[in-house]
Amino acid sequence: MAALTAARSTPAAQGDIRRVPLPANGKIFQGGMVQVTAAGYAAAASATAANVTIGRAEETVDNTGGANGAVSIDVRRGIFRFANSSAGDLIARTEIGKQVYVVDDQTVAKTNNAGARPVAGICYDVDAAGVWVEF
Repeated sequence: MAALTAARSTPAAQGDIRRVPLPANGKIFQGGMVQVTAAGYAAAASATAANVTIGRAEETVDNTGGANGAVSIDVRRGIFRFANSSAGDLIARTEIGKQVYVVDDQTVAKTNNAGARPVAGICYDVDAAGVWVEF
């Protein structure tokens, strides 16, 4: 494509919320971590290495009985607190600034469990109530 020779109307999108379609029979709960699957649909976060974690669900959306893409969900980027894992996967303050990994849609862990868990985001902070994750 050639360089501009006149003004151009360039579409913009807000980067903090995106709308992602759910697959058939998909269900995601408000406040949970959301991933995009290899097929391009939203899913409740899980320890599925092929999925990419993109943020927090802004609402509960249930596509039970629906076709692929029949409904969509708003997913917000930002910094949110999730549950901390336990034992050897407990996240400590020494992990601040490092990647943390998805255990399920509300829990993050220190390790990727030998490659089984996808990245949730970056550890922003750790407190007694959980781990603050930056998406």
